[in-house]
Amino acid sequence: MSIQTILKMGDSRLNQVAQAVQTFDTPSLHQLIADMTDTMAHANGAGLAAPQIGVDLQVVMFGSGEMNPRYPNEEPIPATTLINPVIKPLGNEQQLGWEGCLSVPGMRAQVPRWMHIQYTGFDVHGRAITRQVSGFHARVVQHECDHLLGVLYPFKVTDFSQFGFVEALFPELAALEGKQ
Repeated sequence: MSIQTILKMGDSRLNQVAQAVQTFDTPSLHQLIADMTDTMAHANGAGLAAPQIGVDLQVVMFGSGEMNPRYPNEEPIPATTLINPVIKPLGNEQQLGWEGCLSVPGMRAQVPRWMHIQYTGFDVHGRAITRQVSGFHARVVQHECDHLLGVLYPFKVTDFSQFGFVEALFPELAALEGKQ
């Protein structure tokens, strides 16, 4: 287990579509998940996708089981590793919400996302996962899964007057953003 370097927006590897995981429960997959866990915890992330550490696989993780210091006003999300995810919107309702990204450090923007989704995929052992979620949980899953398609949240911003540096928008969070 080790902390990996998080790629920053502008690195072409973040713009690639990730490959599906073909084999589960392997030492290399367990190592990847351990590295992602350490890296996400070190950066106070709400989530992390394998492409963010330069690994071209459809693996995301999110949540911490308790409050995330970068998003102190949001509900906790159960810690989950999701492999080969598929997202299905449940209804047409979207909502704007503030997002940041470990690959776009020090910035936040209002991003539209589906309010209610179902996500499916697999755990590290290849067991199926299916959940229906709403709110911040749904937002984080959509954000992380976008990384698997080579999409970063600034590509989805619709109102650039609601995009800026954390130190200007949320001074109380600026010190946490600098930890990345």
